[in-house]
Amino acid sequence: MRLENKKVIALVEEDFEDLELWYPVLRLREEGAKVDLVAKESDKTYKGKYGVPAQAELSFDDVNAEDYDAILVPGGWAPDKLRRYPEVLKMVQHMDQKKKPIGQICHAGWVLISAGILSGKKVTSTPGIKDDMTNAGGLWSDEAVVVDGHIISSRRPPDLPPYVKAFADILAGE
Repeated sequence: MRLENKKVIALVEEDFEDLELWYPVLRLREEGAKVDLVAKESDKTYKGKYGVPAQAELSFDDVNAEDYDAILVPGGWAPDKLRRYPEVLKMVQHMDQKKKPIGQICHAGWVLISAGILSGKKVTSTPGIKDDMTNAGGLWSDEAVVVDGHIISSRRPPDLPPYVKAFADILAGE
């Protein structure tokens, strides 16, 4: 499996977009990656916008971003909460500094904005936060998936297949 020995952080918070968390997590696990669900509290069950649960395996304090190869930020309303945690911003900033894959979809761009890493980067998101992305210095375009180096961004659930393929390809070094 091409992602064997790869470790990925998947951030979780209440009101994540169900498909935007679970589709990437399951696809990456199918390819051999170890994907840890990481949230403010470990062993807590968080509910998605449509009620699908996700039990956090680790807390923000339990993980060292240095031990991981990539990070995934789901959309929904969770990013508005996730961006308020200094630990999350530090993880994203670490991944950016080390040029490790950062996946963001839909409203997840808010986390990258708050981490201050979008200036001059080509990105996409849900059109609802286009102004936020461009005001943060991002070069926004309306495409299913945009890859700018190690940052892989996407718009919404219908774009999940090309988004997760691009993320997995980058993680695999392809």
